[in-house]
Amino acid sequence: MKTLNEPSPIEIKEKKIYSQWGLTDEEYRMIEEDILGRMPNYTETGLFSVMWSEHCSYKNSKPILRKFPTSGPHVLQGPGEGAGIVDIGDGQAVVFKAESHNHPSAVEPYEGAATGVGGIIRDIFSMGARPIALLDSLRFGELNQPRTKYLLEEVVAGISGYGNCIGIPTVGGEVAFDPCYEGNPLVNAMCVGLIDHKDIQKGQASGVGNSIMYVGAKTGRDGIHGATFASEEFSQEEEQQRSAVQVGDPFMEKLLLEACLELILEHADILVGIQDIGAAGLVSSSSEMASKAGSGLILTLDEVPQRESHMTPYEMMLSESQERMLICVKAGSEEKVKELFRKYDLDAVTIGKVTDDGLYRLYHHGEEVANLPVDALAEDAPVYMKPSKEPARIEAFKQLGQYQPTIENATQVLLDLLKQPTIASKRSIYETYDSQVQTNTVVTPGSDAAVLRIRGTKKAIAVTTDCNARYIYLNPEIGGQIAVAEAARNIVASGGRPLAITDCLNYGSPDKPEVFWELEKSADGIAKACEMLATPVISGNVSLYNETDGKAIYPTPMIGMVGLIEDHQHITTQSFKSADDLIYLIGETYDDFNGSELQKMQLGRIEGDIEHFDLAVEKQNQETLLAAIKTGMVTSAHDCSEGGLAIALSEATFANQFGLNVSVPLTTAQLFSESQSRFILTIHPNDQENFEQMFGERAVCIGQVTSDSTINLKANDGEIQIDVPTAKKSWEEAIECLMK
Repeated sequence: MKTLNEPSPIEIKEKKIYSQWGLTDEEYRMIEEDILGRMPNYTETGLFSVMWSEHCSYKNSKPILRKFPTSGPHVLQGPGEGAGIVDIGDGQAVVFKAESHNHPSAVEPYEGAATGVGGIIRDIFSMGARPIALLDSLRFGELNQPRTKYLLEEVVAGISGYGNCIGIPTVGGEVAFDPCYEGNPLVNAMCVGLIDHKDIQKGQASGVGNSIMYVGAKTGRDGIHGATFASEEFSQEEEQQRSAVQVGDPFMEKLLLEACLELILEHADILVGIQDIGAAGLVSSSSEMASKAGSGLILTLDEVPQRESHMTPYEMMLSESQERMLICVKAGSEEKVKELFRKYDLDAVTIGKVTDDGLYRLYHHGEEVANLPVDALAEDAPVYMKPSKEPARIEAFKQLGQYQPTIENATQVLLDLLKQPTIASKRSIYETYDSQVQTNTVVTPGSDAAVLRIRGTKKAIAVTTDCNARYIYLNPEIGGQIAVAEAARNIVASGGRPLAITDCLNYGSPDKPEVFWELEKSADGIAKACEMLATPVISGNVSLYNETDGKAIYPTPMIGMVGLIEDHQHITTQSFKSADDLIYLIGETYDDFNGSELQKMQLGRIEGDIEHFDLAVEKQNQETLLAAIKTGMVTSAHDCSEGGLAIALSEATFANQFGLNVSVPLTTAQLFSESQSRFILTIHPNDQENFEQMFGERAVCIGQVTSDSTINLKANDGEIQIDVPTAKKSWEEAIECLMK
């Protein structure tokens, strides 16, 4: 059946209309000749175009994703469902996943960020979990650009607008600034939920004759081809792709969340499967649910609740309207489901049924408008191993050796670094988020990781998002290892044992051999670190084509990590707690300035190779700190990251306005070196003997916390001397000043 104004199958083929939707000539040929044995109609072509997009099929990244370890003793659900799940004991588990919403946020930053948050929340409660926390990872261009200020302000407003309204705390995250994100900001959102093992759900449609029900908000014309839009490059001329961005309603989502959880927890006997209607809309959720169960589906589109008139099958199937879920329920229980959702003022409509023929059939106005094998959509997209080639810069960087900074006045360098937007306080950002709602948050934004208590137990979980993309730009493989290691350091410094990761792999166009090489090599690094640190990859997403006018972002694989704190007493934060505490350093310091904040500040660019990183040393240093924390002797702990030792020590003084007296056998430049695998920690002087007996050579005493609010930091060839309020003022006001 051909709807008014829709091109016929022959026009689609001859005018190559399919190519505007991202299908190649060869892909169209496969659909026509190998799969259907006929020309697909307009609706069918549309279904294939979104389901075979990179965003839905991972056709360019599947060979890379296979490198990741995905199982482990506490993994209950790895990749393949709405989110991954790890066991935390006592019949409880943590559900988590991260998603990117980069392209929509570049075009409509408020709605793009808000709907990114809404979508990731649905992934969590579709598993049967109650969402307890949100985190984000954001990348922007430099803050001296008016557009960057606008994007930052709107993205933050979108995240807080959605999260605060739905009543899920935003507890942590990271924000970094580099010129390469100017035209293509990154907005990655992570959600964490809590579940009992017995309530875990799957997104599947099984049981012949069972009903497929659509629940939640009505379908409009927003977000059509959102998945295709997320799978292509930007150009400034085409920036008006606003129709591909959805509009969110957090109050509607709150109702949907409560209704779905009530269905899952109180009517498990009638629920067969549940899945979020997310990227690629109704076609994606329905075909995936049928494919996972090995069944077929018949959908009657006249029943789909619509908020706009005369919607075509193509529009209904591809719309990415928000706050919708698809459920499969036992035949005969439809009225019970409708009654439940009516209580929440939500639509619940039967739109189809499960068949056993493996076919995906759509009907509209009594006519069949699509008839395809269900696996052709959900499973059979072609997989490409793209050509890979080392970028010329990598060899050039290896020839450069280590950057040697010039330090004329170390105190001034410290002040200047504290003002760098990537290092500076993000308080003005995270204060717009409600981090305390639900009252589970023990450690709020501002320390190494956020910590949430697990009610009714002595346990807590630590959560973080991390990635230093500069290191990956210089050396993708070692940079990939460092991204995982840094996330783990943040978990360990908070008193947790790292359990597993989710990721958002943000890269440029995989059609460029140099970009594909970055993806490949950094995945090797991530996989190696995950194996060494026993943190399998249990969920995540891939966001490619992050380019504007042919210029790619830095390769940015964001790592979201969850760790378990076995006892509330082990919860540790980065701020100094009392005067006279002894300060210890774990880890070696080298001349590591390539890719550092100092190099970028002094040179205006980054270059060189990454040296001195060893996963075995990383693992040993993390184990040392965690063991120390578990003795109960550690009063504070902080990992050394951007800006090096001087920045880490300064940050530890800010919250309680303590000072420090520290002397280290380093050069003044090395105070700002970004050598990896290092922590600072403090203990009470009474514990010194015990502590040194246990951790002797692995932790070196470098000084003491003081009550005089002054930073005294001595190196071999100079010193830093500054009062804490002055340093803190530079750090705290930098972003606000730049935003003005």
